[in-house]
Amino acid sequence: MRVLGVDPGLTRCGVGVVEGVAGRPLTMIGVGVVRTPADADLGHRLVAVEQGIEQWLDEHRPEFVAVERVFSQHNVRTVMGTAQASAVAMLCAARRGIPVALHTPSEVKAAVTGSGRADKAQVGAMVTRLLRLSAPPKPADAADALALAICHIWRAPAQNRLQQAVALHTSKGRTA
Repeated sequence: MRVLGVDPGLTRCGVGVVEGVAGRPLTMIGVGVVRTPADADLGHRLVAVEQGIEQWLDEHRPEFVAVERVFSQHNVRTVMGTAQASAVAMLCAARRGIPVALHTPSEVKAAVTGSGRADKAQVGAMVTRLLRLSAPPKPADAADALALAICHIWRAPAQNRLQQAVALHTSKGRTA
């Protein structure tokens, strides 16, 4: 399974591609950040994020895109930019028919470190260890994107089984 993780942001949108399956060593295929100037017009920034994500999709051909689920923050301006960048990533994937999964920050932290309250340094250290890298990816947005991809690879099999069970239960309920 090849997953593009996206840590959405308008100034720095982390992107990382991880390949592998749950229970086996994972491989980092690529990692980076799509950057936009903070003083640019919002529309131009969103187009730049779209172009950057499209480049990653073209180059790495992921089977899934995992995006950080936007959560409420005290800074409304920050959460709006994050939500807008998140929507761009989902739109790019949907346009190509690539399934999108949303994972909360605490789900990602728990999957990668074992604690939903882990800090950025802990996430970076575990991403480094899990992907057998020589150093943590910089900036933290890049490491977070890889963590999202890892989280999805590890959680997808269980989520798929749950969805299949719900669908089976729902279809049996209609025929009874």
